[in-house]
Amino acid sequence: MRWAVAAAGLMGASGTIGAALAAHGRGGDTLAVAAAVLFVHAPALLALGLGARNRLRLAWLPAAGMVLGVALFSGDLALRALAGAERLFPNAAPAGGMILVASWLALALLAVLPAGATAHPDR
Repeated sequence: MRWAVAAAGLMGASGTIGAALAAHGRGGDTLAVAAAVLFVHAPALLALGLGARNRLRLAWLPAAGMVLGVALFSGDLALRALAGAERLFPNAAPAGGMILVASWLALALLAVLPAGATAHPDR
């Protein structure tokens, strides 16, 4: 799941840029929230990409959900804060937030399922 590690790196970099811009007066609180969401999900995605790849064959599911959810949620907020655009599309941020919640719940479910149910077949 190298794609998850790469996405975590991009999220961390984007969060840093967003936080720096917000700190220097661009984008205000909206951009700061987008950066915070990026910062919270980058390490989670990194952990999924590095640690779960050999243990959970379904780890791609919450990882992909986190990438999509953060793209919708933070992307919508950042677009509004920096470009002055209305929205990415109607309800993009709420949809992204709901996908993020579902991704966290999927991760929790994978953690409590019996090991054989989610184990990688080669491990």
